[in-house]
Amino acid sequence: MTGRPRVLIADDQELIRTGFRLILTARGIDVVGEAGDGAEAVAATRRLRPDVVLMDIRMPTMNGLDATRHIVDSGETCRVLMLTTFDLDRYVYAALSIGASGFLLKDVTADHLAAAVRLVDTGDALLAPSITRRLVQRYARREAPAVHQDLTALTPREHEVLTLLGRGLSNTELAAALTLSEATVKTHVARIFAKLGLRDRAQAVVLAYETGLVTPGS
Repeated sequence: MTGRPRVLIADDQELIRTGFRLILTARGIDVVGEAGDGAEAVAATRRLRPDVVLMDIRMPTMNGLDATRHIVDSGETCRVLMLTTFDLDRYVYAALSIGASGFLLKDVTADHLAAAVRLVDTGDALLAPSITRRLVQRYARREAPAVHQDLTALTPREHEVLTLLGRGLSNTELAAALTLSEATVKTHVARIFAKLGLRDRAQAVVLAYETGLVTPGS
């Protein structure tokens, strides 16, 4: 994490890359490179060591999902924020399963895009609200829940944190809601994940709904 996140933009359309560059640069975010396909993105990530990669999904030569898998498996410390025009389940779950830190649609506003980059740069994860709803709906349709943890292992404060995680709050929002420091919130989140065997915030959202901590519309 840095004061000015260093970003690599991977998209096969030059106009989109230029637009993203102008948006981010105007908001105090350094764009250190661009890539026109997934293979270029993997090579540029290795060479430039960005903090965040804005990764389109549909690209020639190597798509964004395969590129993200290569980046994550290589041990690079950067985080990948997926950007796409397609809000389709197979992309959402594939991206999350291989280690993407966030997923946004390309109709996101300029300010939201910059905020998303800063959010994932802090080590947080981000899902667009529409994608979170689809995630919940997908798991809610399953007859058997995907996770079977006993929540009695959690402290009352950890229950509270998990509930707010299930509502989609970021660490910054959690800190404000609970009047805690972000460092304390991160400690609580890490302990919840360890106790319940959760990989990421997406699984935490699912668990919060499956166990009734959060209900649709709450």
